[in-house]
Amino acid sequence: MDPLGSPRRKMAHARPRPRRRQQHIHVAAAAAAMLLLSFTARLPLAVSARLPSPPTTRLLLLAALPPSSPLRAFCPRERPSPATCAAFSSPAMAADNPLLAADFDFPPFDRVEPSHVRPGIRELLTRLEGELEELEKGVEPSWGKLVEPLERVTDRLEVIWGMVDHLKAVKDSADLRAAVEEVQPDKVKFQLRLGQSKPIYQAFQAIRNSSDWDSLTDARKRVVEAQIKEAVLSGVALEDEQREKFNQIEQELEKLSQKFSENVLDATKKFEKLITDKKEIDGLPATALGLAAQTAVSKGHENATAENGPWVITLDAPSYIAVMQHARSRALREEVYRAYLTRASSGELDNTDIIAKILKLRLEKAKILGYKNYAEVSMAQKMATVERVEELLEKLRAASWDHAVKDMEDLKIFAKDSGSPDATDLTHWDLTFWSERLRESKYDINEEALRPYFALPKVMDGLFTLANKLFGVNVEPADGLAPVWHSDVKFYCVKDSSNSPVAYFYFDPYSRPSEKRGGAWMNVVFSRSRVLARNGLPARLPVAHMVCNQTPPVGDKPSLMTFREVETVFHEFGHALQHMLTKQDEGYVAGIRGVEWDAVELPSQFMENWCYHKDTLLSIAKHYETGETLPEEIYAKLVAAKNFRAGTFSLRQIRFASVDMELHTTYDPYGSLSIYDVDRRVAERTQVLAPLPEDRFLCSFSHIFAGGYAAGYYSYKWAEVLSADAFSAFEDAGLDNEKAIEETGRRFRDTVLALGGGKSPLEVFVSFRGREPSPEPLLRHNGLLPVAA
Repeated sequence: MDPLGSPRRKMAHARPRPRRRQQHIHVAAAAAAMLLLSFTARLPLAVSARLPSPPTTRLLLLAALPPSSPLRAFCPRERPSPATCAAFSSPAMAADNPLLAADFDFPPFDRVEPSHVRPGIRELLTRLEGELEELEKGVEPSWGKLVEPLERVTDRLEVIWGMVDHLKAVKDSADLRAAVEEVQPDKVKFQLRLGQSKPIYQAFQAIRNSSDWDSLTDARKRVVEAQIKEAVLSGVALEDEQREKFNQIEQELEKLSQKFSENVLDATKKFEKLITDKKEIDGLPATALGLAAQTAVSKGHENATAENGPWVITLDAPSYIAVMQHARSRALREEVYRAYLTRASSGELDNTDIIAKILKLRLEKAKILGYKNYAEVSMAQKMATVERVEELLEKLRAASWDHAVKDMEDLKIFAKDSGSPDATDLTHWDLTFWSERLRESKYDINEEALRPYFALPKVMDGLFTLANKLFGVNVEPADGLAPVWHSDVKFYCVKDSSNSPVAYFYFDPYSRPSEKRGGAWMNVVFSRSRVLARNGLPARLPVAHMVCNQTPPVGDKPSLMTFREVETVFHEFGHALQHMLTKQDEGYVAGIRGVEWDAVELPSQFMENWCYHKDTLLSIAKHYETGETLPEEIYAKLVAAKNFRAGTFSLRQIRFASVDMELHTTYDPYGSLSIYDVDRRVAERTQVLAPLPEDRFLCSFSHIFAGGYAAGYYSYKWAEVLSADAFSAFEDAGLDNEKAIEETGRRFRDTVLALGGGKSPLEVFVSFRGREPSPEPLLRHNGLLPVAA
């Protein structure tokens, strides 16, 4: 989902180091920092505790370890007595701490409490520190003595920290925040220690320079090159004061990013508008009134009903969007719009100073690493360059501008013809409302009237049917197989044509504004990995989670989705497919791991195209009460309306991408210009209606200040070029030709979805499409080609 909560989705990978995942993912930070790995929790030397030797032998082996060995923290599985166990265990190793479980098939999300975080993470880091020291002592430039043990160490940290980080995103609480804040510096310290390990860095360099280099597979070459690059970006070449300063910056950036995200969540939760006068909610559809009444009940208004209220409006996406699209009260729209646009920009939740500090620290970090600006650091692990990004954004901006100007003119004319007294003075809180009225008038289509045809269970059935047709996999419910963090969460198993499991995923669909951050994202739970294989399998199977914030069920009705919510589910499932259907066994480049961040949106945006495919949509769109299929004439109207205000929406994304790039290239955070000055200057060429003077959307722009998209928001547009061109292969084959669709789908699976980060994104694309990508399909799909063309 994009920063202002409209239908542009976010992949939230989350990872802490520059490579991102996000801080990744997202998956946080970049696809990297956000790309949280998987876990098998195998203890290097402690495997002795699992050998079929007698208990006494195991005890002798354990007793023989030096006093400083972190492996003394492990008790044998068969404990002779409490006293013996206590001798080998630390207090932090509480037997009931799920973060310290030695083995699990799926993470114990249901058992993790805030009280587990401090002792669990600290004990984990102690163990991993010991393992890292042992690895460094005996490191050799070989796969078995370097990459495999290193993957075990990094995987365990990323999986366990990933559990905590995920719960903070979907089950936030004051206690969990406090615990994470306390141990986060320790986690970052270990990551820096790992990233700056010279023995490991030198061993990777030795592999790169060895005579065996040419015999390595492409995937292994990619692993080695990525590890070398990431080590450099983690400061491995820095010494003394520079290294100390770099590490301080990394710690502070992690802390600021966390605080930014918390402020956005708290500011979003803080706004509540209680409405008792029916006139104020005039125009809101039944679904929105039901949700507002349901929210009121949760706030203590026990007798609230959709018909008679009271109603509570919030800034949570389903509530906010409904008001902006349908509320006839201009005053209500203005109040809600201003509250949304100024989130986290005042008082104790103000993110302005946090942004300033983040930008200063990123610039300082870049210069310590030898780069001119932070964008160059970001681009070091992406497909693009700063110059190519600017060239693409300008090309798309120029193609979109005239269309956006016409969009605004059409809106003003329609409002005037509709008798609106505000037609000559349309402003920001009017645009969405009148756009929806114009769309209804022009295409005779009402999004609210479509909701009954998009019940979540049926949408998921249709999505899984499509996955079967395109990629030959079956998705089956597997509830009860894995612990979940909330009763809303569903669990699924993905099977191949022989009915063998190939992956699993969680799906957390509904908005929970009191504890769950906004947006939609997919993240990694486990990655596919040969090294971490277990249970007799050749590789550990991948596991993902998909998180959305769509309209929850109201009363006895299922979740009735807007069409944009349907697109969001398809989008996130595209991310999940790339993670789950990988055939890559090297964990560091399996699935979305190792994929350059500006290519990682390809499968997700590709899947959105199928929402407009006739057979697919009509298989999904069944009235939840009658079972009636969506009439074909309405489908035709949906397709006709696909590019409604495409120029405006395109410019909106270009504005976000452009201000992101400028803040991380030419902007001087120590100068006299404010971040808002930069945004207004960018808006002059990317927004037909000038932003309000009090526009503070940057204060909630979590993508670039709390996620992995810093100097990378352009990735949505960059990857959209790739995804549109990829979908055009199916158009070329014939969307009505079942056999051709199936054959093209299998080719897509065997390249884009299967190869992961084992080859460069350009190679992967060419192997699917047979040529390099072209922006023409994107402009064509969006109706933005020049008329002369």
